[in-house]
Amino acid sequence: MRLLGFYLPFSEALDPQASARMHRLVQALLADPLPGVTDLVPGYVKLYLEFDAERVSRAQVERWVRRNLEQTPSPQAGRLVEIPVRYDGPDLAWVALQTGLTTDEVVRLHSSPLYHVFAVGFTPGFPFLGPLPERLRLPRRSTPRPQVPAHAVAIAGSQTGIYPLPSPGGWHLIGSALSQVYNPQREPVFLLEAGDRVQFVPAEGQTPPVPAEHPLLPGEPRRPVLRVEEPGLLDLVLDGGRRMAGRFGLAASGALDTRSAGLANRLVGNPAGAPLLELTLKGPVLSVLAPVVVAFAGYGMLPLVNDEPVGAARSFSLRRGDVLGFRPTGEGARGYLALAGGIESGRFWGSASTDLRGRLGRALRAGDVLGVAELRGARGGFALGQPALTPRQVRLLPGPQYTPEALKALCAAPYELVSGDRMGLRLAGPEVPGGELISEATPLGAVQITTQGQPIVLLNDRGRIGGYAKPALVHPADLAWLAQLRPGQKVRFVRAG
Repeated sequence: MRLLGFYLPFSEALDPQASARMHRLVQALLADPLPGVTDLVPGYVKLYLEFDAERVSRAQVERWVRRNLEQTPSPQAGRLVEIPVRYDGPDLAWVALQTGLTTDEVVRLHSSPLYHVFAVGFTPGFPFLGPLPERLRLPRRSTPRPQVPAHAVAIAGSQTGIYPLPSPGGWHLIGSALSQVYNPQREPVFLLEAGDRVQFVPAEGQTPPVPAEHPLLPGEPRRPVLRVEEPGLLDLVLDGGRRMAGRFGLAASGALDTRSAGLANRLVGNPAGAPLLELTLKGPVLSVLAPVVVAFAGYGMLPLVNDEPVGAARSFSLRRGDVLGFRPTGEGARGYLALAGGIESGRFWGSASTDLRGRLGRALRAGDVLGVAELRGARGGFALGQPALTPRQVRLLPGPQYTPEALKALCAAPYELVSGDRMGLRLAGPEVPGGELISEATPLGAVQITTQGQPIVLLNDRGRIGGYAKPALVHPADLAWLAQLRPGQKVRFVRAG
């Protein structure tokens, strides 16, 4: 899979009518699916279309969009959803002071308009609503809060929104929604989508609970083969990823190093996207409950069977009573363990992938039992080549907010990885020109620039909507190598030829 994408502009500023036309087009495209299109993500003024370039060309996607544009009827008013709000947020008095209003006037002004849902993203179910009344418009906080409580109602600039889950945030908190806008254990999962209208209603009542985790692994697998005796640092069941969910803010998820994951599955005869384990830096200790053929590919560790090392990028047989462990190597960050027949797992939105931000599944814990989804006649002893993790230059393509100055700065000197997770890699090095912009979809591999001028490479679990400049995109073929960087390592960017 080689994911590419492009933006389709609808307006230059916040315009509910233009946004409604975008929403109608999205609905038409969903009703007329084109194989190879992997996501449709509305922003405030642009629609992002993502596709697998190995299955469909951009020209085919553009023809599909034009055909549906011609047939899309004039937009109609979206659903009207009333959301009760208890106006007692920690910033309510401060907002009143800054705007010269009383707190009652702030509440009255905030709850008066019918807001348009321009987009859903940042976290799953987070609605970007507007326009906010002029009297309430304030810049976002200079220092974001490290943790905003779930269901907080907030304002910033011309926007208002609801934090569905605990998360960092830089908006001003004026109340709490008394309805859950996201709950993966409920139907509908999402209370709002782009194109809807929202009326806030002042109310009293208890704040809803944080949405519960939606389990994916079965409590009692049909064919149990491995039991977790000790978890690793972060052991996640993943598959090819969650598609066509970006318009609700769900992460695509899936393996970060798709090359290594595909290699592990291929060694045991599984399809490329079969569920397997992604292990980070330190693997688990697993006891074998029944015979099974497995394969490990990737970096950061080597498998041990009864304390005897097994080479990477090869399949091997396990017998009942064996113990499978992993020895850190200090080179690379992620490895993949595939079971012949795939890991038995439930699905959410068509995928078995864990999404920690969306509370879909969880990391493995001691006592968890893994089963195989189907019996597969695989044999141990097969090996395939795995490339060495040699230092390399990472190629950059022009991004949505490309400027020659930004690309020159990115390529001027090496950057050091300060920290990284499944959302992105935070780098330190030469300052890059960037800035804020009207929030739009965030492509996989986008190099987003912070307010301090430092780049973040956005990965699979990124927020699907963002309001910062993205002057460059990492070449899709180089993302797997980047996923193996460890903190302190350096990366050198070059412009793709």
